[in-house]
Amino acid sequence: MKIARMMAGIPTLNAGLYRKIRFLVGDPVAWIEFYSEEGSAGVPVTESTLILRDIEMQRARASANATHIACPADFTPTGGLSGDRETATAQSAAEFVVRSGCRQLTVDRSLPMIYAEMLNRAGIAVHCDTEWGLIERRQKDASEIEAIRFAQQQTEEVMRLACQTIARAGVGEDNVLMLEGRVLTSERMQSMIDVWLLERGFSNPMSIVACGPVGADCHDHGHGPIRTMEPVIVDIFPRDKKSLYNGDCTRTVVHGKISPTIASMHAAVAKAKAAATAAVRAGVTGQSVHEATSRSIEASGYKMGFPPEGAQDEFTSMTHGTGHGLGLEVHEPPLLALGGPELLVGDVVTIEPGLYCKSVGGVRLEDMVVVTSDGCINLNSLPEGLDWS
Repeated sequence: MKIARMMAGIPTLNAGLYRKIRFLVGDPVAWIEFYSEEGSAGVPVTESTLILRDIEMQRARASANATHIACPADFTPTGGLSGDRETATAQSAAEFVVRSGCRQLTVDRSLPMIYAEMLNRAGIAVHCDTEWGLIERRQKDASEIEAIRFAQQQTEEVMRLACQTIARAGVGEDNVLMLEGRVLTSERMQSMIDVWLLERGFSNPMSIVACGPVGADCHDHGHGPIRTMEPVIVDIFPRDKKSLYNGDCTRTVVHGKISPTIASMHAAVAKAKAAATAAVRAGVTGQSVHEATSRSIEASGYKMGFPPEGAQDEFTSMTHGTGHGLGLEVHEPPLLALGGPELLVGDVVTIEPGLYCKSVGGVRLEDMVVVTSDGCINLNSLPEGLDWS
C-alpha cells in the first residue's frame, strides 16, 4: 500500500519545512513523500518529490533533500495553473497526488490552507498529523548541535561585550551611565549588540537591555538611560544567517555597588538555575524541571506567579516558565513549564529562571543545555555573577 504525506509553504518562513528539505528559498514549495511496502530489511521504501519554481530547480537538484525535483508546470491540472505563485504550487501539488493514484494524504500542522483547499477540490482526503515533524525537530542531530553550539559561543562573546561595557562605563548626573561622552541608554546598547552580530553574520531581533524597574516586566526590551547600582537584564537571542540556528543567553549586570536586595535575588536565581539544570535528563517532563525551579525559588523565600491585586511594589516573584526548546526558531517545543512534555535525547532547551520586583527591577540568568540520557550538556561557559567590571 502506498502512503503519502506532504509539507508545504515557504522554507524561509517555515522552519519545519526547511529542516525537512534542507533547502532555503523564499518562494512557495511543496514536498510530497511516498511510503511503499517494506523492503527486504524491514525498512519502508520511500521517495520524495519537491515542487518549486523552475528557476530554483538546478540549485535544488544539487542540495535539496528530495528524490525528485519538479516545477508546477510539470503537473498542470486540466484547468491550468493560477497566475498566483502560491496557488499554482498548491494546484500542482494536488495534481501530482492525483496522478500518483493516492486518494488520501497526511499533512503536518503548518500546512497553509490554500494547499488543503486545492487537495480538497481534487478529491484528496487530508489528515493532519499534529505531531508529525515535531519529534524530529526536537531530537537534534550532531550537525545541528554543533551549529547551535557555535551560535551560542558567539552569543556569549557579545554578551560579555555588553555586560563589560555597562559595568565599566562612567557615571554622570542623576546616576546615569556615560560612554564616550554620551548617555548610555538601552537603545544605544542594543545597537552596539546588533552591529557586533551583523559583522559576524548574525541577524538579531531586538535584544533585551532592561535597567531597573523597567526590567520588572520580563519581556520589556528596555528603554532609556542605564543607571548605576540598578540591575540590568541583558537577553540576546541571535540567528546565524548561514546555519539558521539560534543562540540564546541572558545575564544580569550591575554597575557599581550591589545592594543586598539585588544580591539576594541573584543568589536565589542562580540556585534555581542549578536546581533546574540538575533535574534535566531524557525521560523527565518539562513540568518536573519547572517544579524543581519552583521549589528552589520558594525555598529561597520568594514566590511564583504574578503579584496578587494590591500587592506592594516590593513583592518579588518569578512570573514565567523555566525555559523552552530552541533550534531553527528561538522558541520551539518543548516547554519547561506546567504541562511540559517528556524530554528526549537531543532536545536543546534553555534554563532561565528569574525574579522580578516592581520597585527594584529584574534578575534573570539563562543557559542552554542539550538533553542526554543521563543528564545534560551545558553549552554556556560565561560567569553568572552581577559584577562584570
